[in-house]
Amino acid sequence: MVNVELPPGLVAQETKAKTAATICFLEGPAWHASGDLYFSDITGNRILKMSPAGAVSVFRADSGRTNGNTFDAQGRLISCEGAEFGPGGRRRMVRTNVETGEVEVLTDRFEGKRYNAPNDVCVDHQERIWFTDPYYWTDHASLEMGAEAVYCIDRGVVRRAVSQPDIGRPNGLAITPDDKTLYVIDSDSRPGGNRKIWAFDVQANGSLHKQRLVFDFGRGRGGDGMRLDRQGNLWVAAGVLKPRHANETGDVQTGIHVISPDGKLLGRVPIPEDVLTNLTFGGPDFKTVYVTAGKTLFSFQTNVSGYSLYPTL
Repeated sequence: MVNVELPPGLVAQETKAKTAATICFLEGPAWHASGDLYFSDITGNRILKMSPAGAVSVFRADSGRTNGNTFDAQGRLISCEGAEFGPGGRRRMVRTNVETGEVEVLTDRFEGKRYNAPNDVCVDHQERIWFTDPYYWTDHASLEMGAEAVYCIDRGVVRRAVSQPDIGRPNGLAITPDDKTLYVIDSDSRPGGNRKIWAFDVQANGSLHKQRLVFDFGRGRGGDGMRLDRQGNLWVAAGVLKPRHANETGDVQTGIHVISPDGKLLGRVPIPEDVLTNLTFGGPDFKTVYVTAGKTLFSFQTNVSGYSLYPTL
């Protein structure tokens, strides 16, 4: 088709459409043994649920700007209530019984200060809950913490596991099935910021040691959410269709990037949407990947099963 120009005289010569409103921004998919998929709409301030038949309903109408979600070993939904994409963020970690709807607050402060915007979460076999607390929004007036960090809730006690200068802006994270390695995505688009994936050795007491680089996305939009498969590979949502600002290039194409534990890029599953956010494995054999990306939920099949604490294969 030939290029059609702007209608002369009817609009200004420099006319370009701009976003008038963002209706939804999807994040945090988590698959339940019932076959239901739970995922966040941060802009809509709600948690949605998709049935095995594909019907989407509202699970929680006021989500406190929930971002990341996961399930613990008992099938309880762990959610990061954030503080971005509008007012009403509760800036805390909560646990929900999906059968009764009962919500338990796990933590809303560290050393008396409110969290920035809890972002993503994973749980290990010791029932420790690991979560990231960066801040990507524009309103900094309400911030109290003074650091962007990874935290661990261990038997009700919260400790800061890693922060600046060791990591710039922690985002997605995942822990290996043996609980010995924690992967953390450092997604910092500020000038000179990292777009890297780090690995840490997890000691028996839950402390982190031996930080090492797994993968560097360079100056493109690096990773956001991440999951592991049963072979130990990292499946990472990354990329953008076009650079959003001067500190970002278009070098990283949108898709699920598969990276080996030793940092080799094994390939990419293209996703035709801007700003991929997160993913999870699901289905009875954990060979279905669900991807949240902007306004759209995608899925594709794999030949390898994903790792999940709940339910187990």
